[in-house]
Amino acid sequence: MRLATIRTTDGTRAVRVDDDAAVELGHADLGALLRRPEWRAEAADADGPRHVLAGLDYAPPVPSPEKIVCVGLNYRNHILEMGRELPEHPTLFSKFARAQVGAYDPVVLPAGSDAVDWEAELGVVIGSEIRHATPEQARAAIAGYTVVNDVTARDFQYRTPQWHQGKTFEASTPVGPWLVTAEPDDAPLTGELSCTVDGELMQKADTGDLVFDAVALIVYISRIITLAPGDLIATGTPGGVGHARKPPTYLTEGSELVTRVEGVGECRNTLVRG
Repeated sequence: MRLATIRTTDGTRAVRVDDDAAVELGHADLGALLRRPEWRAEAADADGPRHVLAGLDYAPPVPSPEKIVCVGLNYRNHILEMGRELPEHPTLFSKFARAQVGAYDPVVLPAGSDAVDWEAELGVVIGSEIRHATPEQARAAIAGYTVVNDVTARDFQYRTPQWHQGKTFEASTPVGPWLVTAEPDDAPLTGELSCTVDGELMQKADTGDLVFDAVALIVYISRIITLAPGDLIATGTPGGVGHARKPPTYLTEGSELVTRVEGVGECRNTLVRG
């Protein structure tokens, strides 16, 4: 199933995106739906008001997640080509919910930054509360997958050894357009991940190249803190970012940023000044 949160004249609504219409699920957003124990069955059986697909205004799938946990240095080939050893543990940082924008919303260039970069990522959304997960429990806790671009202000990121300030500027992180659900016994999703800027392919990789896949990340993060329904994990980006190019290349006002994950969907965003 494809599940989304859309904006309407009466506020946001959680919907199931079918081939012919978006069907309301009886909740204001996917965060509220995912907190229901039987959310998969509710979503599959819902037959609420319908919206035509053309022109749907997509919000981030979970507009206000409790946590957004991001992963750095997680693509095997990219790490090895940089001459580094594969990490023993995931590199983690976080974002705030206000960093998110929808799949087709403008992305706001961070004020005071001249080094705004792209980072295409596979997003994993949590579907049940989980702590100290086994691999089997972690797999069952995956609600599904979405598309993320961890747009980053490199000059702010590298002001200190802590990356957070460059990673969570308001209205900088496209997420969506929907959540593609996973079944509890499914293997982690694999497929092509790509990013284009103004039509030029900048990143292309297979999510099967992740050092730590969705299950491994949930196992690790849940040792640190309880993961809650609606939490988002951004699993890391492959090579091809602008900061590593010679000379470095960055996003500018008017740039069109397209992020795709095979089997999930795409975000298409224009960069604007705040």
